[in-house]
Amino acid sequence: MKKNKFCIAGNACVIAFCLLALSCTFDYGDTDSTERTLPDLVMRNVEYVRVRSADPIARIRAERLDRYDDRGIMNLENFTFEQYRERGEEVSTFGSAGFASVNIETVDILMERGVRIEIESEDIIVETEHLSWRDGQRLLTTGEDDEVAVFQQTGTSFTGVGLVVDARRRTWEFLGPVSGTYVHQDDAEDAESQNGD
Repeated sequence: MKKNKFCIAGNACVIAFCLLALSCTFDYGDTDSTERTLPDLVMRNVEYVRVRSADPIARIRAERLDRYDDRGIMNLENFTFEQYRERGEEVSTFGSAGFASVNIETVDILMERGVRIEIESEDIIVETEHLSWRDGQRLLTTGEDDEVAVFQQTGTSFTGVGLVVDARRRTWEFLGPVSGTYVHQDDAEDAESQNGD
């Protein structure tokens, strides 16, 4: 299958380091196998703010958080996250999904149900139904057959199948068919100046 590539400088997924900080352990003693299907910790209407030098760097909200210590995962229902610029004055990245599952040890994340990521610093919006972050490899991916939409205010708009974002190489790649319009920044500025005359 032919691979279509384009590069965009930008962030990949910014909530991984925040969710790691939610790690905590409770020992309830031995339980039988039927009880192990229940979460070790349940929290509702969760709001977590990560702070560095008295300034917020990220905020996570979820309607429900379930933690399973024996499986090493944490599930979040209807959650949003924000990452802030310096001194916590502006949001640089915003995201939301109906569900997320976090591997507590590796900080790998699977997001599902109406995933939307907005990277303000790069003017990029990504929308899809499934998105995963592999922290060790610094990869943001969808399934090979998942449809993904990518937008920019410049007028760039892609719809493609199977997205792979390599945060180390700063590349974005569709694995399957892709269609849309790419507007180079100079083209967008020329169009704005012509509209202003």
